[in-house]
Amino acid sequence: MPGKLPIDHKVQGDSDREKGRSSGLSACHPDYVLKVSLPSRLLDRLTFLILLIIFSAGVPKVTAQQLPVYTQFMFNSYVFNPAVAGTDDYYQVRLNSRFQWVGMTDPPQTNSLSVYGPHTEKDMGFGGYIYNDVTGPTSRNGLYGSYAHNLSVNDQIRLSMGLSAGVIQNRVDGTRISLLDPSDPALVNAASSDFSPDATLGVYLYSSDFHVGFSAHQLFGNTLNFSEEDTGLNKLKTHFYLTGGYIYSLDYNFSLESFVIIRGSMPTPVQADLNLKVHYQNMLWMGVSVRSQDAVSFLVGYTHENRFQFGYSYDMSFSPIRHHNSGSHEVFLGMRFNPVKQ
Repeated sequence: MPGKLPIDHKVQGDSDREKGRSSGLSACHPDYVLKVSLPSRLLDRLTFLILLIIFSAGVPKVTAQQLPVYTQFMFNSYVFNPAVAGTDDYYQVRLNSRFQWVGMTDPPQTNSLSVYGPHTEKDMGFGGYIYNDVTGPTSRNGLYGSYAHNLSVNDQIRLSMGLSAGVIQNRVDGTRISLLDPSDPALVNAASSDFSPDATLGVYLYSSDFHVGFSAHQLFGNTLNFSEEDTGLNKLKTHFYLTGGYIYSLDYNFSLESFVIIRGSMPTPVQADLNLKVHYQNMLWMGVSVRSQDAVSFLVGYTHENRFQFGYSYDMSFSPIRHHNSGSHEVFLGMRFNPVKQ
C-alpha cells in the first residue's frame, strides 16, 4: 500500500481499538493492531523505538516508500530526475501541493517548489528545489541543487546526465505524542531532528515525442540519529525511479500523451503509475492514472498562452484505506519563461 499513514497520537497499551500508524516516511495497514501487555515505562520505550523504526524502515505489512508520491509527476519530472534540467530551452518554475487521505487525523501533506533550465550557450542545465513532507508528528524537509549535461545521440535523440546534491532534515516531534508514563526520562523533550547530506543521480534519453529516464535517490544510505542509542534501523533506503512517456498527435487539435513511472526500494514492492492524457490545442487536458495496489486518479488542467499552467488531480483509493478517508487532492502550478538557449 503506497503513501503514508499518520501516527495515532494516543498510545494505548493493549486496547484493541488502537490502530498501528506509520510516520511521514512509511505506511502501514489501517487494520494493523499492536497488542501488548507490558509495564507502562517499558511500553513507552518500545513505543518510541517503534516510532523511529517506522519513520525510516516500516513495520509488518508496510509496502510504501520513504519519498513522497505525486499523482501529477509528469509535470515536475525534474524532482524525480536531475538530468531533466537543461533539456528545454527555457527556465521554468513548478509548484506541487498534495493533500493525501483527506478526512484522516493528521494526514500526509507534501509541498515542493522547483526551478530549472538550460545554460544559454552550452549543453548543460541547472536547477534547484525544496520540499516539505509532513505527517502528524513527523516531518521531512529537503533542499537540493542540480547540474546536468546533455549530448547528441543522433539528429533527433539526446542523452542527458544529471546530479543533485543537498541536505535533508528528518524530524520527530515526540512532544505531540501522549505516552502512558510521561515521566520516563528517556522520552522527556523527545522532539528530535537529524540533518543528513543527500544525492541523486539520473540519466534521461529524450526526443520531441518520447522520453525515458532512470534515477537513484538517497544514494548515501544515511542512518538517522534521533537518540543516543544507535539501533541501526533508522536507515534511509536508496530509491529507484524508471520513467517514460510518449506523445502521439491525433489530428490538428488533439494529441494523446502517455506516461509511466515505476518506483522501488528494497525491501518494499515495486509500484507503478500509468497515466493517459488527452490534450486539446495544447491548451486543455484531461487524463486518468492508475497506481498499482492503491488508487485511480483523475486529472484536469489548463495552459494559458503557452506560459502559465494549472493542474488538479483527485485520487480515489481502491485499497483497504479507502474506508478511512475521502480521497487525495493535488494541485500543480507552473510557469515558463522566455527561451534563453541560443
